[in-house]
Amino acid sequence: MKRILFFIFILLAVTVYPQAQTSSISSLPGAFSRMGFGARGIGMGNAMSAVTEGNLVSYYNPALSVFQNHNSFQTSYSFLSLDRSLNFLSFTRRFDFYSPQDTIPETRKPRSSAGVSGGIINAGVSGIESRDNQGLKRGDLSTSENQFFLGLANRFSEKFSLGIGVKFYYYSLYEDVTSTALGLDIGAIYRINENWNVAVSVSDINAKYKWDTSGLYGTNRGVNSENKFPVLKKLGVRYFNPEYKLLITGEFESSNAQTSIIRAGVEYNIYDQLYLRAGLDQWNLKNSDFLPKPAAGFSYFKTIGSLLVSVDYAFMIEQYSFSDRHIAGVSVNF
Repeated sequence: MKRILFFIFILLAVTVYPQAQTSSISSLPGAFSRMGFGARGIGMGNAMSAVTEGNLVSYYNPALSVFQNHNSFQTSYSFLSLDRSLNFLSFTRRFDFYSPQDTIPETRKPRSSAGVSGGIINAGVSGIESRDNQGLKRGDLSTSENQFFLGLANRFSEKFSLGIGVKFYYYSLYEDVTSTALGLDIGAIYRINENWNVAVSVSDINAKYKWDTSGLYGTNRGVNSENKFPVLKKLGVRYFNPEYKLLITGEFESSNAQTSIIRAGVEYNIYDQLYLRAGLDQWNLKNSDFLPKPAAGFSYFKTIGSLLVSVDYAFMIEQYSFSDRHIAGVSVNF
């Protein structure tokens, strides 16, 4: 009788509290590259595709680099649970082109502007135990996945800019098991006025990993397989009020992995060179079990000689882990 009652209890528990619905995009290639870029972006919920103020990076939209003031170097390190690592490095610069007739520096305006932005995202997992057929430990394994990106943009008028980006992925999964992928990004930004921007972008076009395990298992036992990256399509909007030093941004992202994701962020210049941020990432309209990720952060800028240096920090809740994400970074403008 006790066994019967136990099985009835288990059946009722499974029926009343069903397992959370998973999202297919979580198991598709490049998951590390969809976690965001740096402390500023993650602190604002990664809703950055239409933001044209502050330090910029083409990761979010290849058309952004033409709005970068001065040269910007950024680097960040993430504190993650489960022996994971996530690191960022980027450089962005804008080039202005003037007419030969504009000879007065105080009044001349560029005919057009171009921008370049490049960077690296490095992710991995360490401390993976390797054991033999008897269950005895042989040592530790690790994985490494990297994205190298380069974005070029041109500003055709005061209102419209267009950019294109190339991403190269390299994944070292196991001994003699590696793969590479090449993807394309396209993005555009339209400035309605001083306060409002709209942006569109498409990411990871034609990116896919191809795997060949014949080097590990032998020619007869090896397998060739192909894993395609999800193609992400984003529509972003930004509102900026220079009087109140307030930046508000939102974004809608859809993919061929059946996701419809909302992101939002806010940044407030509360005092002198201190900026506070908050955001919400991964609100999946098609899957309520896919929990959104709130975030917050700050940046403090200080002039050191001819350099403008900032210390950046972001915190993001990670529901299915025993600790949350902490991202610390430094940026230098020169």
